[in-house]
Amino acid sequence: MTLSYRRFYSAGRLMMITSALMALIGCNNMSPTMNSANQSTIKSVISSVDEVFADKLSADYASADYDKRAQGYDWVGVKVRAESDQQIDIKVRSRSDIKKPTCHFDGKAILMGQDAAHGTIFQAQVNDSTAFFQFKDDTLTIDSTDKYALNYFCSGGGSLAGEYKKLAAGLEI
Repeated sequence: MTLSYRRFYSAGRLMMITSALMALIGCNNMSPTMNSANQSTIKSVISSVDEVFADKLSADYASADYDKRAQGYDWVGVKVRAESDQQIDIKVRSRSDIKKPTCHFDGKAILMGQDAAHGTIFQAQVNDSTAFFQFKDDTLTIDSTDKYALNYFCSGGGSLAGEYKKLAAGLEI
C-alpha cells in the first residue's frame, strides 16, 4: 500500500511539473534543448510546488473541546510545520493555562502518500508501533496500528488518537 501511495504522489507531482514546463517551454518544441535558462525554470517550478505543499500542511489543529476552553474543558492542540515536501514536524500539547498538561509529543513524520480519497498521510515510528497523521478537508486524524501506542504520551487515560480541526488562528503551545 505504501508503494502505491508513493507512486501516486510522485506521478501527480511529475505531471504538475511537466505541465508547467510544457507551458513555459512551449508545446511545439517537444524535445527542448536543456540550457541554463531551462534548468533554472525547472528548479523554479519544483521549488514553487514544494512551497505550496509546505504551506498547505503547516497549520495548527485542536480537539473538539478547544471551543469550550473558556468553560474549563481540557483540549489538545497540534502544531504542524512542513520541513520539506516529504517530512513534517509535529508538536502536540494539551492545555496548560489553567490545568496541568496531560499530553506531550514531539516528533517528525515522513510522507506515506496522498490521493483524493484519503488526503495526505504521514507516518512516524512511535515506540514499537507506527502512528499515522492523515490530513483531509481541514481535519487531522491521528491513529496507530497499536491502539495503546498513543496513550503513552498522555496521562489520565488520554490518547493522541483522534480528530483535530484546523484553526484559523495559531496556537500558543
